[in-house]
Amino acid sequence: MTILDGGLSNALEARGQDVSGALWTARLLDESPEEIAAVHRTYFAAGADVATTASYQASVPGFVAAGMTETYATELLRRSVRIAREVAAEAPGRLVAASIGPYGAYLADGSEYRGRYGVDAATLRDFHAPRLALLETEDPDLIAVETIPDIEEAEVLVDLLDDIGLPVWFSYSCAGTRTRAGQPLADALALAAEVRSVVAVGVNCCDPADVPAAIELATATGEPAVVYPNSGETWTASPEGGDWTGSPHFRPGEALGWVRAGAAYVGGCCRVGPEEIARIAAEASRAG
Repeated sequence: MTILDGGLSNALEARGQDVSGALWTARLLDESPEEIAAVHRTYFAAGADVATTASYQASVPGFVAAGMTETYATELLRRSVRIAREVAAEAPGRLVAASIGPYGAYLADGSEYRGRYGVDAATLRDFHAPRLALLETEDPDLIAVETIPDIEEAEVLVDLLDDIGLPVWFSYSCAGTRTRAGQPLADALALAAEVRSVVAVGVNCCDPADVPAAIELATATGEPAVVYPNSGETWTASPEGGDWTGSPHFRPGEALGWVRAGAAYVGGCCRVGPEEIARIAAEASRAG
């Protein structure tokens, strides 16, 4: 069992940081990189084995749209991995996963929860390929493809990932047993399992109740599962930025059951913080 970290945005907010705006947490790569480093340290101290970089919402086009030069935008993407690697070096044995978020995260309009952006495969390829190449140059231990909402985007990423010489986990956002775009999750996971260097396939930023069925579908591909749901609250996008609604029902004690069912990588996503990761680590320690 490899314990992943929890949500970056909520951990930054808990430290008093403002992550509103189109760049979301990626803005702090420019303004407060030390805050990102502090969150990585907090998750490692809680028992996480992996730090996920602050590159989920980061892209050269996104930074350029925010007024930065292309050269500096490239530096910020690379910085996301360097920050995590420097913190991981303080805790031997810890790993760094370079986050590859969906095209919808760059759009910053909530479309990572819908997919099918209305763009062609070439547009998606032109967006993802340079970012993958930049992050790979900084030698992360893993590539974390996460919160992918549909098969159309996954098809582009699978082709690109076969040219990446790093272990990959591939994780979809889902609702029940379907992708956020409404396709069968079983088909989406089978596609992800075709990546030659894949180490796990699964789901993230979903309701915790969706995890058991996702593990069953993921392990049916022949690969271990990766699962890191959100708190159980629901994000509703709006022109003003959106908000979380509902009540949290993430239960760290359920993580060992997920492992017994076939999950090799377990953690949390949005609204899951260091306290919950620490409880997962404590449960794992007690179980031996």
